[in-house]
Amino acid sequence: MNETEQLLEQVADRVRDSVREHGSPLPVPLAQAEADRAADRLGFPLPTLLTALYGRVGDGGFGPEYGLLPLRQATAEYEAGRASEWGWPEGVLPIADLGCAMYACVDCRSESARLLLFEPNPGDPDLAWYHLSPSLAHWLRDWLDGTGWFREEEEWGEGESEQGLWAEFSSRV
Repeated sequence: MNETEQLLEQVADRVRDSVREHGSPLPVPLAQAEADRAADRLGFPLPTLLTALYGRVGDGGFGPEYGLLPLRQATAEYEAGRASEWGWPEGVLPIADLGCAMYACVDCRSESARLLLFEPNPGDPDLAWYHLSPSLAHWLRDWLDGTGWFREEEEWGEGESEQGLWAEFSSRV
């Protein structure tokens, strides 16, 4: 079993345990055709791992913070962002609501499917995009082992929560 398959199994196990513990079912997994339609609508392909999560685990509702957005909602949020005065970057799909208007977003144009943080609260679009994780796989592993930025504040070491600004923002608007 390759690393991606292992990661998908670990996520699925964690989700099954959570469902058993909390008793609230997840949305059913998406058919490949639905993921293909979303990619066509967006105008760019979705990362393979993201498509596998939606197709094998469920259409959102699991993962860090408030969980993965259902794919239709992620697509709608992307389209709304692109139409907004904030100038949402091309190919950057919001995949998880982190609260306080913040989103974890996957850069679908990067080979690693890097994760970016959209944090609009300073009020300046040029200061709203930060590096969150080098890849979607890394972000999920951090969630599984509890070492991601979404840990409780008292668990952070000094300076650990600081993320660098994403320099490519302005070239992708």
